Amino acid sequence: MAYDQSVTHVPRGSEASVGMSLETKARICRYAIIAAVIAAWEIVPQLGLVPRLFLPSLSSTLAMLMAHSGDFAVQMLVTLQEVGMALVFACGFGILFGLWVGSTLTVRKALLPVVSALFAVPLVVLYPLFTAWFGIGSASKVVFASVYGLLPTVLGTAAGAQTIDRQLTQAARSMGATRLQQILWVTLPASVPTVLASFRLGGALVIVGVVVAEMMMSSAGIGFLLSKYRTQLNSSGVFAAIILILALAIGFDLAVQAIERRWAGGVRNKAARRPADAP
Repeated sequence: MAYDQSVTHVPRGSEASVGMSLETKARICRYAIIAAVIAAWEIVPQLGLVPRLFLPSLSSTLAMLMAHSGDFAVQMLVTLQEVGMALVFACGFGILFGLWVGSTLTVRKALLPVVSALFAVPLVVLYPLFTAWFGIGSASKVVFASVYGLLPTVLGTAAGAQTIDRQLTQAARSMGATRLQQILWVTLPASVPTVLASFRLGGALVIVGVVVAEMMMSSAGIGFLLSKYRTQLNSSGVFAAIILILALAIGFDLAVQAIERRWAGGVRNKAARRPADAP
């Protein structure tokens, strides 16, 4: 019996060290993959294994980005403005609307099937309608991207609102809280993890919607620049635009991750203070 206990017992310090080593290995592996991709991007075209028309070297892509940095900056600013406006509507309104739909049984049964059906429709084929209604300027791109990101935000937030304890909303109602107050003070805080996940998905689709709209029919934006370089067979310009689009998407995702970590840290701190505050 003593032998079994000695085998199964693992000190806490060793568990922490194992966890740290696994995390370190994962980080090293991730950086190694990134370094390998960057090296292959530079070496493969230089060796002529792939035609430069299909894959320009990383150095030529960065040179293109630096040589036309002013044009890239102007077009990127246009895209950022459009993404920002679309995010405010798609995620702001989508979260509130999703919380209302998810917390109201009648509305949920009436509207969720409609939203789900609309989400299944490939909205890209409807973009010509948006240009006919709003023109080829920023308005059509913002509206299109807003709708593109709105639907998954509503669906995800509504799914999270359905899972909260109904006793919480009943208690708020018994204390005289209005419907809006119940959504903002009870449903929203209880659904934060799902809301953030919906915000991440909706925001990513907003970026996709803006770039796709700029590529299809536009006169400004990083998507327009990508489409222009594509028609000119300027592969270095195409890849330079792709780098900026990837940077935008990764930056948004990192920002959402930071919000999630901050929220999770606040929850852990509150949980740790409760035993000390208890009489």
